[in-house]
Amino acid sequence: MKLNQSIYIAMLVLGGTFIAGCQKDFLQRDPQTNVTAASFFKTPADLQTYTNGLYGQLQFGYDDLNSDNISNYNASGEVDNLVRGTISQNNYGGWDKSDWSNLRSINYMLDHVGTVTGNQTEINHYIGIARFFRGWFYFAKVKKYSNVPWYGSVLSSEDEALYKGQDPRADVVNHILEDLQFAADNIQATGGNTRITKWAALTLLARFALHEGTFRKYHDELGLGNDYNRFLKIAADATSKIMTEGGFSIYNTGKGGEDYRNLFSSNTLATNKEIILWADFDQKIGRGNNSHTVFDYTYALSKSLADSYLKTDGTPVAANNTMLFTQMFANRDPRMMETIGYPGFVQTGTTVPYKIKATLGGLNQIKFYPRSTELMQGWQLNFTDLPIFRLAEVLLINAEAKAELGELTQGDLDKTVNLLRKRVNMPNLAMGVAEDPALVAMYPNATATNKAVLLEIRRERRVELACEGLRYDDLMRWKSGMLLQNSQVGIYVPALGAMDVTGDGVEDIAILASPSDESPIANLPASVKAGLGKYYLKDASGNNTNFYLTNGTSGFIAFTRDRDQPRIFIEPKYYYRPIPVGQISLNPKLKQVFGWDQ
Repeated sequence: MKLNQSIYIAMLVLGGTFIAGCQKDFLQRDPQTNVTAASFFKTPADLQTYTNGLYGQLQFGYDDLNSDNISNYNASGEVDNLVRGTISQNNYGGWDKSDWSNLRSINYMLDHVGTVTGNQTEINHYIGIARFFRGWFYFAKVKKYSNVPWYGSVLSSEDEALYKGQDPRADVVNHILEDLQFAADNIQATGGNTRITKWAALTLLARFALHEGTFRKYHDELGLGNDYNRFLKIAADATSKIMTEGGFSIYNTGKGGEDYRNLFSSNTLATNKEIILWADFDQKIGRGNNSHTVFDYTYALSKSLADSYLKTDGTPVAANNTMLFTQMFANRDPRMMETIGYPGFVQTGTTVPYKIKATLGGLNQIKFYPRSTELMQGWQLNFTDLPIFRLAEVLLINAEAKAELGELTQGDLDKTVNLLRKRVNMPNLAMGVAEDPALVAMYPNATATNKAVLLEIRRERRVELACEGLRYDDLMRWKSGMLLQNSQVGIYVPALGAMDVTGDGVEDIAILASPSDESPIANLPASVKAGLGKYYLKDASGNNTNFYLTNGTSGFIAFTRDRDQPRIFIEPKYYYRPIPVGQISLNPKLKQVFGWDQ
């Protein structure tokens, strides 16, 4: 009957796709099939089959789009549209079937587990998995809208709750905590790291608690600033449990930066003790990813991110430094060369050093980029495994939560941040570290008993977790959205003319005023001139191209769109998103938040 069960589960989970219309429709109604809950939900094996269908909701990231870690993105991102004022309640999407159908599939199972008989511990394990996914679902909703309606079950057509307004953030958050705590208490600790385990549940609980605790601390518009320490305590306790009982360890074979690289570009993470939960991509199972697109495709990384990496002696680089691209990576934290394409980097499938593109800023992302042709075979045909939760994030949550609580000790740093630094042979972080003025300017509202250490933990989080999809959320919870106003830049260009960007002493690209003025490269040998990649500040018609130099004929590569259409971040409005006005028309009890009705 296993084949029939697979058919049934597809009907049960996907039945909601036949439902169209407003919120009412997809929060109610049984799936349109003659398979009933009573005939399906009988044993723990049925729950396992059903929860297998929820794993498609797992989220992982291999870029930091929409954050200050990106210099130029030549497609249209949501935050880019936000800061240019083109998003409104009249044109914003969401809050429709696609926004709520995952919740419906979760609640459908939870509504019917009462018909299941068998070992209660096993039953609770699968209930915990469903509640893990419901907690993750609502975590995303709270981040986006703050106040949202809580639905703990599938509703009937007669239920008045279909048309209720939002529940207060505080109430929804308490429900999320209940779900994630149940998950952490009841999901089994074993089962393989491509499955939800107790440790994955604790990690999500810790991530959520840190987010909510810091969000409440720094966002006075919520009026919840008197209740943030309990969330930080939950984050610290959950991560401590993982650290002491989970059996995980930082991946460190003594190869420094190469060990860091292998977390993101390996053919398997199955035996890696740092990985708490990972997504399996394998040609044998016909499942690939698109991680090669991080490299020089639609975006590049920012100088702001590059400047976050410390020198090998543990000191920061000077603010507003004008190091050439060929100088930037010398004597720096090895994680920099494993994240940003360096002079001499050879693209997979080629044999010669890659010449950077000025049009994207020059700082290409190579973290997550497959390093062999066997693992990179085409569109959606990359076969590198991708981490979802790893111990490094757990350690950083622990350190940050304790720093915010004022409880951090040197011993805590040695068990967290300094394990990450040890992997790449960087000096330890000490409690007596001096404040970095650049970090103080970046995070002017940060407060803690030892502010200098808190800021260094934020730096460590930025560099260790770069391009893993967490930077935007960090800026939001720290109330650092104003950083999104900054026009991010790329490499430094000392003058118009040719530059060596591969590190071999021979010029590889040229940045020139226009196609009609190539005088700065007139005296180059013909062989060098023939191999140059040429980029112009103005095209043949005299129009501006997509980039310029901040000092006119020298300076950092900056982007014309940022200059001509400046970024503006409106606080607190832009920390949230609007409910589409059409949804409010369908349900007038829904209320727009934080100025989005203007």
